[in-house]
Amino acid sequence: MRRREFIALFGSALASSRAARAQRPAKPKIGVLIISNKEPFWSLFRKGLREVGYIEGENIQIELRSAEGLAANLPTLAAELVRLQVDVIVATPTPCVHAAKAATTDIPIVMVAAGDPVNTGLVASLSRPGGNVTGTSSAASEITEKTLELFREILPSMRRVAILVNPPDPFAKPFIEHIERAAKTMSMTADIYMIHAQEELDAAFAQISQKHLDAVVLQATLPRKQAADLAIKYRLPITCTASRFTGDAGGLLSYSFNIEELYRKSVVYIDKILKGAKPTDLPVQEPTKFTLSINLKTAKAIGITIPPTLLARADEVIE
Repeated sequence: MRRREFIALFGSALASSRAARAQRPAKPKIGVLIISNKEPFWSLFRKGLREVGYIEGENIQIELRSAEGLAANLPTLAAELVRLQVDVIVATPTPCVHAAKAATTDIPIVMVAAGDPVNTGLVASLSRPGGNVTGTSSAASEITEKTLELFREILPSMRRVAILVNPPDPFAKPFIEHIERAAKTMSMTADIYMIHAQEELDAAFAQISQKHLDAVVLQATLPRKQAADLAIKYRLPITCTASRFTGDAGGLLSYSFNIEELYRKSVVYIDKILKGAKPTDLPVQEPTKFTLSINLKTAKAIGITIPPTLLARADEVIE
């Protein structure tokens, strides 16, 4: 190559590099899509970001969009984040991840605690996600089986369990499959109740009580506090795979992934993506820590005695 041609080529490349830097935002922009502000996500997420060196307003921008509990709002909110040209979208729970994926095939998406991301079509596999989605899953199948085992410890005679399902949630079908498979291995039967609207919960619990079913398992994206209150009203033990279900919600029992662990793992992935990593090269991570929580106040209200051996194993006992 001649010297004059080399100088011209070098000058062109330098100009392009400067133009690219000029177009790059001063601070990376993170879009956050959640179902409700009542979830613990927001405070824990910002804490996780600070742990890896990102502080809102200083070296990152955050665009938070909440559906305020209404899943029907998610497609519009996801499309808004895409229009804002965020650098990465963080989404939780499962319906939010699906809304984000439907809105973009270009912007990287980091899911947090998504339910069965392979069977719901979010990723091709855990080890090789493909596409623009990666993050953490909730290990739903293992948690579901363990939850029924814990219920059996409390109620050795338990044979029939009611399953309350949220049909619009993409995880609904795998959720039913996990429950039915686990129930079958334990010689139980599962009665499925599809809850299409919040108002249907009252009628569902009335039927469950009339049928003398032994316990209730709630899908995490249904109204937890209302379901827990109805369970106490009808003196029914209830559980949910969501963390903190036994706290303010008042559920009897929860066995769930450690949410802080999954938030930390997700934040690490955000950092890697902002530094140039591609979602397809980052395997989906599953939880390694789980939390068993028991609410003795609820147990007393419905007339159930928790075995001392189970209380001894609990990570949290609410009295």
